[in-house]
Amino acid sequence: MIQDIAPKQFHNEYTPHEPDGHETALFYRDRLTLLKKHPDGTFSFPKVSDFQYSGAEFTYLFRIDEEDFFLVSYPEKRSPEKSVPEQLREDFSFEKSWFFRDAKPRYLAYAGVTGLQLEDWYRGHRICGECGTALEKDPTERMMRCPECGRMYYPTICPGVIVGVIHRGKLLMSRYAGREYKRFALIAGFNESGETIEETVHREVMEEVGLKVKNLRYYKSQPWPFSDTLLMGFFCDLDGDDEAIRLEEDELSEAAFYAPEDVPEDHEHASLTSEMMTVFKMHYGKKA
Repeated sequence: MIQDIAPKQFHNEYTPHEPDGHETALFYRDRLTLLKKHPDGTFSFPKVSDFQYSGAEFTYLFRIDEEDFFLVSYPEKRSPEKSVPEQLREDFSFEKSWFFRDAKPRYLAYAGVTGLQLEDWYRGHRICGECGTALEKDPTERMMRCPECGRMYYPTICPGVIVGVIHRGKLLMSRYAGREYKRFALIAGFNESGETIEETVHREVMEEVGLKVKNLRYYKSQPWPFSDTLLMGFFCDLDGDDEAIRLEEDELSEAAFYAPEDVPEDHEHASLTSEMMTVFKMHYGKKA
């Protein structure tokens, strides 16, 4: 999965400090990421030194091994032409976040999308929603604090589920409606207030395909920075013999039960969804 970057280690401890220029710079605009594509298929980010005399501000984000990553931002709004330093304009370009799903090196891909998650949070938490005062970065933890009323704002993390429904040796797979992502997926959804994560599984399956499930089996979790989500994966079984799918067409364009040999290969190795489909394919394919 995208967070599996071993032997490198991701350190998200908040240790803010001033950069000296050699650190990696993450710069975003309209949820696009500035990076350089190389002829060998890899990519790289600019350095903090590329922005040091541009009037930019730098916010410490995290560290991977001994490489520090800083968020680059400007105190005032700038035009696209003036936001990128001149020496970067020829070789660097802005790319959509989905670029990171199969980009290499993998640790930089994870850094890029995790930085985007934090940039989106910082950008959306400039003003206190309680009293309207400008928020300030806390010096000791990753949090925005209101100097007037004291309200504290932490990074947004939304719990959600990925559900692999199995029936008679087949896996329920679906495709989203109206989304850029067109490949097969599993049933998924966000946890609601006052709801256990197990209740989320039952509700999401019923809402999206009209089926009851039982025998929930936790698989594993995944941080998914693309949507500020902590995903929890479950396999489960159809409850009863009613396998008639009643599709929620606002969410899904299609859904059906598929045999192991019909499950597509995972070429990205990025998502919990794809890993769970592969686990089903390998486990139930051997039984056939």
